[in-house]
Amino acid sequence: MRSPVVADRFYPGSPKELSQTISDYFSAAPNAEKFKALAVVSPHAGYVYSGELAAQTLAAVEIPETVIILGPNHHGQGEPVSLSAETWDMPLGRVPVDSEITDKLLENCPHIKLDETAHRSEHSLEVQVPFLQVLQKQLHIVPIVVSQISYQLCEEVAMSLAKTIKNSRKNLLMVASSDMSHYEPRRITEQKDHSALQCIERLDPYGLYRTVFDNRISMCGVIPVVIAMLAAKACGAEHSHLIGYTDSGYVSGDTSQVVGYAGVVIN
Repeated sequence: MRSPVVADRFYPGSPKELSQTISDYFSAAPNAEKFKALAVVSPHAGYVYSGELAAQTLAAVEIPETVIILGPNHHGQGEPVSLSAETWDMPLGRVPVDSEITDKLLENCPHIKLDETAHRSEHSLEVQVPFLQVLQKQLHIVPIVVSQISYQLCEEVAMSLAKTIKNSRKNLLMVASSDMSHYEPRRITEQKDHSALQCIERLDPYGLYRTVFDNRISMCGVIPVVIAMLAAKACGAEHSHLIGYTDSGYVSGDTSQVVGYAGVVIN
């Protein structure tokens, strides 16, 4: 059983307060027709900073019963591509892992390893789960934490994901958890993030990989986003929709060192 590590820090730990917070975010989201998406990019900061945008992004798509969540490994623990098989004991209730999909991924890709160590202290997947729980009452997850890996390895992991998705009889959604640039002035942050988002909007995963590393853009979830883009394209994705972009300065009032956040739907 995996216990929460950022409850009462990144989001309310009280089930009642958490449920009300998420309900308020969803109430403020545009009531438009939902995309049938293959993947989304959603931010993972504290809810006070990025919760509204995460809610808008996830509310814009149909949430199936199984969601593959890909997030960066902020702590460097565990295997480079680590899969969790434990049930997640969240404030809004326990969320089981989809063992059928995890077994297929382990079978299809030797680079994906079953390793709970990488998940113990990692927040990037955890903050997505309460939103998904509210939108999908029968939620099962496939949690994958990824370190900084080569583009070639991104391709191999993504092709295994695509194979698993295409061969499954289930509807599956990938959620790539990522914030954008970290702790630079708003003007610089917007410039850097715009260049990265252009690659995502063009569905150009190699361009995103090179843009982020060549320009030293501190987009923590670039690897999960690249993998999700590659897998989505292999499954037939043709469009990318920017749901929104914001930064921490709009909440903190400090524009000298902001963190950027983006929400994107890929279908």
